[in-house]
Amino acid sequence: MPKMKTVSGAKKRFKVKKNGQIKRGSAFRSHILTKMSQKRKRNLRNPKTIDDTNKKAVKRMLCLL
Repeated sequence: MPKMKTVSGAKKRFKVKKNGQIKRGSAFRSHILTKMSQKRKRNLRNPKTIDDTNKKAVKRMLCLL
């Protein structure tokens, strides 16, 4: 049986926390930030976790299932 390989794009984008949750980055933080309010940019700075609806798919991409 062949080895299971992780999806290299998912490997770069997601990290697994100690409690099993999967951490992700925020979108809309790359450019054209002048029109965005400080409050919005500040809230996008914090790390987020993936939603429960995507958990199964991301775990499969990272070979955690």
